[in-house]
Amino acid sequence: MNYEFIIANAQVGPYVASIQLNRPKELNALNLQLMGEIRHCLEIFDNDDSIRAIVIHGNERAFAAGADIKQMAGRTAVDMLKIDQFSTWDSIRKTKKPIIAAVSGFALGGGCELAMLCDMIVASETAQFGQPEINIGVMPGAGGTQRLTRAVGKARAMEMVLTGNFISAEEAREAGLINKVVPVELYLDEAIKLALKTAEKSPIAIQLAKESVLKAFDTGLQEGLFFERKNFYMLFATEDQKEGMNAFVEKRKPEFKNK
Repeated sequence: MNYEFIIANAQVGPYVASIQLNRPKELNALNLQLMGEIRHCLEIFDNDDSIRAIVIHGNERAFAAGADIKQMAGRTAVDMLKIDQFSTWDSIRKTKKPIIAAVSGFALGGGCELAMLCDMIVASETAQFGQPEINIGVMPGAGGTQRLTRAVGKARAMEMVLTGNFISAEEAREAGLINKVVPVELYLDEAIKLALKTAEKSPIAIQLAKESVLKAFDTGLQEGLFFERKNFYMLFATEDQKEGMNAFVEKRKPEFKNK
């Protein structure tokens, strides 16, 4: 897989792949091509049985400092509708396998939204999260008003969206936006460790569990509970369920085969 703006690695550990955003001079600003490459790569990884978890990261200076404003500055509302750039984001959200964002430095605007599109976030101590679109006369458009509010609550989301203020990695952790904060030199390794831990589990159970958690954002409680129970029952038709429970009873490590 040869890409211009990302570096894909199908094996950074057993069953774990990675995607590195690679526009360092632009602080990994998210242009249409870069997002399309992420989408294409995730589709390949999602259909590869040798991959069970995926890490997305930038570099120490920036995860992604926002969208590529140069691509949007002169466009009209009709232009934006025709481009339909958010269909790519919708496709990324449908990735079945767990995605862990490893964030260092700036995660702003679209960068913050991309991190929130992932299932878990590990951040370095230097990470900064923000939705500063208001400073250039617009607002978040890839989930910044919705996922951020669900993660940190109305008051904090309003402050970030309406003032453009950034929050630190520690503030993000305290608010529930991210999973953990580690030193800069460890942030990618810690994200890979989290991916490896996930990849040890039954892939089909992971897929249905991820679907069920995401369903909580789209439905009311009763509908979500119904969806959860359906997936729970469905797993009893899998070989991995039998292997997992038998291994527990026999006091050994299970060998899951995604069946």
